[in-house]
Amino acid sequence: MAKKYKYIFVSGGVISGLGKGVCAASIGLLLKEHGYRVALVKCDPYVNVDAGTIRPQEHGEVFVTNDGIETDEDIGHYERFLNEDLSRADYVTTGQIYQEVIRKERNFEYNGEDVEVVPHVPEEMIRRFKAAGQAAKADVVIIEIGGTVGEYQNILFLEANRIMKMRDKEEVLHVHVGYLPTPPSIGEMKSKPVQISVRLLGQTGIQPDFLFARAEKHLDKQRKDRIALFCNIDADDVISCPYLPSAYQLPVELEDQGFTKKLLTKLGLKSKPTGLLNQWRQTLTLANKAKKSVKIAIVGKYQAVGNYVLTDAYVCVIESLKHAGWQLGIKPEIVWLDTEKLETKPELIKQLTKVDGLIIPQGWGQRGVEGKIRAAQYARENKLPYLGLCFGMQMAAIEFGRHVLGLKGANSEEVNPKTPHPVIHIMPKQKEYLAKKQYGGTIRLGAWPCKLKPKTLLQRLYGKNQVDERHRHRYEFNLKYKAQFEKQGMMISGSSPDSQLVEAIELDQKLHPFYLGVQFHPEYQSRPLSPHPIFIGFLKACVK
Repeated sequence: MAKKYKYIFVSGGVISGLGKGVCAASIGLLLKEHGYRVALVKCDPYVNVDAGTIRPQEHGEVFVTNDGIETDEDIGHYERFLNEDLSRADYVTTGQIYQEVIRKERNFEYNGEDVEVVPHVPEEMIRRFKAAGQAAKADVVIIEIGGTVGEYQNILFLEANRIMKMRDKEEVLHVHVGYLPTPPSIGEMKSKPVQISVRLLGQTGIQPDFLFARAEKHLDKQRKDRIALFCNIDADDVISCPYLPSAYQLPVELEDQGFTKKLLTKLGLKSKPTGLLNQWRQTLTLANKAKKSVKIAIVGKYQAVGNYVLTDAYVCVIESLKHAGWQLGIKPEIVWLDTEKLETKPELIKQLTKVDGLIIPQGWGQRGVEGKIRAAQYARENKLPYLGLCFGMQMAAIEFGRHVLGLKGANSEEVNPKTPHPVIHIMPKQKEYLAKKQYGGTIRLGAWPCKLKPKTLLQRLYGKNQVDERHRHRYEFNLKYKAQFEKQGMMISGSSPDSQLVEAIELDQKLHPFYLGVQFHPEYQSRPLSPHPIFIGFLKACVK
C-alpha cells in the first residue's frame, strides 16, 4: 500500500514578493526540528518548462540543483533552511505539467478519454506532489503555489489543492500569506488586502487553516480579531509574521508564537524534538554578534531595474556572504556597480578604491562585458581581493590574456565569435545545440567533480583534493592558452578529473593575496549551518 503523506499548501495574496518561499521553508525547518522528514515543492505557474530561459529581472536568480534542473530561487531558500539537497522532483511548472499531459495523450495513456484541463491537469499535478514525497521519503509535503490568488495562471494548482482537500480532509492543510500595509499617510495597519485575498481564495473552494499576516510590525489583537471575523478563521490561527531584520529569524519567530504546536495538532502529529532549532538559534546569535563591516563590490548587470536595485538577481551570492560573515564575525556591506555604466563612465572605477573586495558573478551575452573586464583588471593590478563566479572567471581570463599576455583582442566566443584569441570558447557539444536552437536545459548543468591542484589557494580553502560543485555554462577556458597563462603566474587550480575542462584559475599568491575565478557556482551550496569555504576565504582576505 502506498504511503499516505500529510500535505501543506502555501499561497499568497495581493502582491508577489511577500516571502511565501521563506514561509514555506520555515515551516519545513520547524517540522524537521520536531522529527519529520519534509519534501518542499515549488509550483511556478509560468508555461516555461524550467527557469533556465527566463531573465533574472523577471523572477530573480536562477537556482540549479545537483541533478541539473534550473529552478526558481525559492528552491535555494528551501535548501538553505533545510540544509539538504533538493532535486528536480521538488520543482513543478505549468509547462512541465502540460508537456506531460500531452505526452500521455499522444501515447494513449488516457485510454481514449477526451483529455480536459480539469480534471487531467490538476490530477497530473497531484501525481507530481506525491512523487516529490516519495523521492524525499517524506512524512509531510509542503507545496508553495507561486504568484497570488486571483490570477488566472495559478488557478489549476489551487484546483489540485481543492481536490486533495476534498478527498483527504485530515491530511491537507492550507497556509495563506496575506499582506497588511501601513500607509504612511494614515499610520494605521490596514486589513482589507488580507480580507480580499482570503475572499478570492474562498472562490476557488479553499478555506485557509492558518493565515500568516505579513506586515511591518507584529499584529495587535484588534487586527487579529478583525481578520478572524471577516476571513472566517479562528483568531489563534492568525499568525503574526512581521518583517524581520533577517529572513532566517522567521522559524524562531513562528516557534515562539506556538505555531508549530498548533500545526502538529491539526496534522495529528506528535513532537519529537531533534535540537535542530537550537543550532539555528546559535547561528542567529553569531549573526547578531557580527560587528566588523567590510564593503564588497558586486559588479553585475541584472540588478538594475528602472530606478530600483533588484538584489534577488544575485540572491545566492548575497546569502553566501552573510553565512561566511556570521562565522567570521563580519557584516558584509554590498556596494552595487552597474557594469554597463562602467563602460560609458570609466571614472566610476574609482568607486573600487572604497571597497575591501570585488565579486563578478554569473552573466550571459555581450552586454556590459567590457565593464566587467575593466573591474577585473583593477582588482588584479591593485591587489584587491577578487572572486569571479562562472562568467566572472571568464572575465578574469580575458583580462589576463589581454593585459598580461598581450593577446590583442582576446575575448570569449560568446561575446565575439571572430575574436583572434578565443581565451574562452564554446564547448564542442554546445555548438551543435546552438545550431539547432536548442537553448533550454542543454547547457552544462548540475554537480560535477572538480580535481584540485595541491598547494593552491583553492585546495587550501577546501582542505581536500576533489569536490563536487554545481555548474551552469556553455563556454569554457580554452586549454590552448594554458601554458601561457601558467608561465605568467595564472594557475589552473581546478579541473575536471580527466583534465579536459578548466574549473578554476587563480593568481599565484606571491603576485596577489586573493585572485580566484571558478567556473562553477559555490554560492548554490552555501547554507547558514554550513558556510561555503570559498566565501569564508574571500572574506578573510577582504578583512586583511
